[in-house]
Amino acid sequence: MKNDHNESQGRIWIVDDDEFFRDSIAQNLIHKGYEVEAFGDGPALLANLTDDAQIDLLLLDWKMPEMNGIDVLRHVREGGHDLPVIFLTVLSEQIYEEAALLGGAVDFIEKSRSFTIVLRRIELILGGQRGTSDDAGDALGGGDLTVGPLRLDLQSRRAYWQRKPVDLTYSEFSMVHALASRANKDVAYRDIYDVVRGRGFQAGQGSEGYRANVRSSIKRIRHKFREIDPSFDWIENYPGFGYKWRVYQ
Repeated sequence: MKNDHNESQGRIWIVDDDEFFRDSIAQNLIHKGYEVEAFGDGPALLANLTDDAQIDLLLLDWKMPEMNGIDVLRHVREGGHDLPVIFLTVLSEQIYEEAALLGGAVDFIEKSRSFTIVLRRIELILGGQRGTSDDAGDALGGGDLTVGPLRLDLQSRRAYWQRKPVDLTYSEFSMVHALASRANKDVAYRDIYDVVRGRGFQAGQGSEGYRANVRSSIKRIRHKFREIDPSFDWIENYPGFGYKWRVYQ
């Protein structure tokens, strides 16, 4: 499905058995300048995913007949396709998110999130790949960032704590990078939020909207690190201002 813009923002493929949802998000993406191909199940996608297929990003549902999303992802990776994959699903339990990230997905988004949020995640991922975005945290470049037991692989956007992988989503990785790259310096709530949502994006009511979002995300990030290291306390809160990545000497 073509867009009405002169220049494409990117080529996105969608796999979802919910026809209404599939068509809705496809039309929204086309309106924003993307070229979209939509499929109702995994086998249909895989039949079209040839070596010369032109695709920048895949949006993938989890619960589908014939082949579920995690199996589709496995076939995509086994076929040698390293395109970024975002799970867009009604499932919210952490076990599914962990399985998706371990399987090679770059993000995991609940379908209840607004299209604005989904679009922003797509823009961050594609912008980071192309290195064209000016937003902080979008284009991290290559190489590693090491701070104490933390290692961030900036190319693959994978995090490691004490040499063990931490299953962070794309957004969570961006937050950790924003803090760790300024270790021992306080980073404001707004600055942390802007890394994920973009400068000036509004959420909730007033300042508490984005602060609540940041607090919730930091809570999830801490939990993931503590699954590896129960004593993890490297993210420190500065009440009323924000957080910092604390470095122990």
